[in-house]
Amino acid sequence: MLVKGKKLSLDGIERILLIQLGDIGDVVLTTPTIKALKENHPHSRTFVLVRRSARELIEGLPWVDGVISVDKDKRKFGDEIIYQKDFLLRLRERRFEVAIDLRTGTRGAILSLLSGARLRIGRHADDGRLWRNRLFTHLVKPENEMEQYSALHSLNILAPFNVTTKDTSPELIVTKEREKRAENIIKEEQVPPDKPLVALHPFSRWGYKEWPAENYVTVINHLRSRYVVSIVITGSIDERERVAHIVRESKADVYNLAGKTSIGELTAVLKKCSLLIGIDSAPMHMAAAVGTPTVTIFGPSSPTNWAPRGEQHNIVCKDLPCVPCRQKGCNGSEVSRCLDGLSVEEVIPLVDSKVMEIEPKIK
Repeated sequence: MLVKGKKLSLDGIERILLIQLGDIGDVVLTTPTIKALKENHPHSRTFVLVRRSARELIEGLPWVDGVISVDKDKRKFGDEIIYQKDFLLRLRERRFEVAIDLRTGTRGAILSLLSGARLRIGRHADDGRLWRNRLFTHLVKPENEMEQYSALHSLNILAPFNVTTKDTSPELIVTKEREKRAENIIKEEQVPPDKPLVALHPFSRWGYKEWPAENYVTVINHLRSRYVVSIVITGSIDERERVAHIVRESKADVYNLAGKTSIGELTAVLKKCSLLIGIDSAPMHMAAAVGTPTVTIFGPSSPTNWAPRGEQHNIVCKDLPCVPCRQKGCNGSEVSRCLDGLSVEEVIPLVDSKVMEIEPKIK
């Protein structure tokens, strides 16, 4: 619902700035919106502003004419002034006519204003009445998003401006260059090339989303005892030692790719996998966006909002009346009993059903 500004058409607009300063998963879920802008306004030039950590996901997308990235690196005061000045000059020299901020934070609102765009479209923030909401010429306040897939949330911001699409599935493009780098990474880690590849992604920057690590050891041992597959574990460089612990405890050959890939290379690795098993985290969205089937373990976050759509994607969660609570663990404690209490026996049947689609039993 448009709560500020009059309805208008984006026809004739030549330069559009789309601001998405969310996490990596949020950026993946924004790709239907980027596609919709290009479908509805093919002659417009669309630039996407993201955090530097997500830049590789947007580079190479055929619906994007340019990527602008920001970072939060710590710099000396003088260096910070120079960085901000150069960034602002580069932003304004694009001469954007419309800036669209998809989130309710203040940074995106400020950047939309500093872009120099005459039309500034944003998401209404209930706590932004003091000054944040005033930076926009148009504000949209969607309704009933709690029961809606999150990939549709950014499309809601464009709906009052007649920007729609039938294809609401997130999609990422893996370039041939990144595909080749992924092949090299897999080869360097000596992953057997003659078996279907199953990836596990156990960890998250949010600990309350994690399933106990020892459960992955049991899943790995089960897979290797019954199926002819190669198993890799993905993660960030900070998670490498945690992944190494799972590898050491497993009774099978498992390959630790944590910290071995950039975010773009990880997308390419996931595309080469036949299945991703993991938790509600960015790689789940990335895998789905390149067509890789997923089994996702959900806890307090809502599958209604976050689970990938399609028959090739499955979820498992504890059958408790409080699930999903949408909190950061039980009562905000950062500890999720729904995940700690989810047994391996509740997860393995679903994993089996997916793996049997790619590799028959050997025992």
